[in-house]
Amino acid sequence: MGYANLLFDVRDGIGYLTVNRPEKLNALNRQAIEEVGACFWRIGHDSGVKAVIFTGAGEKAFVAGADIEELAALTPVEAQETSARGQSLLNFIENLGKPVIAAINGYALGGGCELALACTLRVASDTARLGLPEVKLGIIPGYGGTQRLPRLVGKGKALEMILTGEPVTAVEALRVGLVNQVVPQSDLIPAAESLARKIITNGPQALKFALQAVHHGGELPRTEGEFLEATLFGLAFATADMTEGTRAFLEKRPAKFAGK
Repeated sequence: MGYANLLFDVRDGIGYLTVNRPEKLNALNRQAIEEVGACFWRIGHDSGVKAVIFTGAGEKAFVAGADIEELAALTPVEAQETSARGQSLLNFIENLGKPVIAAINGYALGGGCELALACTLRVASDTARLGLPEVKLGIIPGYGGTQRLPRLVGKGKALEMILTGEPVTAVEALRVGLVNQVVPQSDLIPAAESLARKIITNGPQALKFALQAVHHGGELPRTEGEFLEATLFGLAFATADMTEGTRAFLEKRPAKFAGK
């Protein structure tokens, strides 16, 4: 399947998804958003894709935000619908059941930062800048940024970023926990690949259950979160992956997980 605004291929179990609008700093218009959604739906239903590396074309931007010309023409009702669609897409990415690594190769602003927040992990180049500048346009983040950012970096830092609209450097993003790693631009994709390969050597079912435990359990009171964890722990024991993983450990050999 071809895309007008994306590049996508799969190599050795890793899906490489690139927003390909470098002339617009990979800003997201409605068509691009729809294509990202279609591509992630495809990824979610392809057992051959074990992990995803999500990035932007060129060296200037991951995703520099929304297409402002398109945004400015929205009515209030259309704006609410646009926000709801974006939130639905990012929730789907977050709950894909497979690790999604954002390789942030420059500006990740507005919707671009929100996309990165919805990913499982974030690796940034040393030139990256991340922020939610919507207040500078007289609006607020609409793709879940007001909800995910405080949960990731804390309420105080999130409010500083949202209310000033100022981006943070890659170094500051690492300090506050907004990104997991900072590497030179030339090492960005290799670093993301290295992280993805470490993850996908583990049991696919275990990865899915762990993601569910963290994402859903984190929204629950602790006792309910622990109940969810125990339930998923028990479900893991019903999988062929668990049988293979424990047997391989006891036989002192690498496990060969089938994702079942």
